[in-house]
Amino acid sequence: MQLADALYSQGFGTRRFCQALIERGLVAVRSRSGAPCIVREPNQDVDEDGLILRVDDQDWPFQRKAYLMLHKPAGTECSQRPRSHPSIYSLLPAPLRQRPVRGGTPGVQAAGRLDQDTTGLLLLSDDGQFLHRMSSPRHRVPKRYRVWTRHAIDASQMQRLLSGVVLDDDPKPVAATGCEAVADRVLDLTLTQGKYHQVKRMLAAVGNRVERLHRMQIGALGLPGDLAPGQWRWLDADQLGLAMSPALP
Repeated sequence: MQLADALYSQGFGTRRFCQALIERGLVAVRSRSGAPCIVREPNQDVDEDGLILRVDDQDWPFQRKAYLMLHKPAGTECSQRPRSHPSIYSLLPAPLRQRPVRGGTPGVQAAGRLDQDTTGLLLLSDDGQFLHRMSSPRHRVPKRYRVWTRHAIDASQMQRLLSGVVLDDDPKPVAATGCEAVADRVLDLTLTQGKYHQVKRMLAAVGNRVERLHRMQIGALGLPGDLAPGQWRWLDADQLGLAMSPALP
């Protein structure tokens, strides 16, 4: 792959802009074990494996496809065009928002959405198949939430959540696949669907109310304790595998 094409594929701008960055001496390349070397020739071939681009003194590992996790803070919207709160995409660097996607919206996209007041784990990618797998109910990828409620949770409410409740827009009952009391007004709830305001509506259906909601886990991938709200990081191969499994029977 030529350097200008590599730079373009990572979201650093148009092909012409990437060529200009290289010609101005603002791009260096290195392997994971080597020292950075400035390259001024846009057509120079580079090896994608282990390639690290240094653009304007910032290192950027080459990723054929982008897979990342974000700790969504409260007061943000999972939309490119937010209505009343900042977008989660404003928390990401420009190259991730600009990565070229053939036939689709540029940049990484969230695999499903969280309400503006909900916090926790979000996965984002520019891989359409991955996004579909993580968000489609057909694949039954479990998502685990910590739920704080207005009223104390009792055994009958938990049983109803596990057995299934009817939401106002769907006559088919929706059930949690896991429900565990953590405290009188705190429970952990596991779902394999992602309907609009689903957790809040399920709790309302059993006579309670969600006061706070936090997603702790997707598949077998938990939100790292050292990833602060508003921060993001790349997923490595092991984490990617955890996110996509286990699918429930």
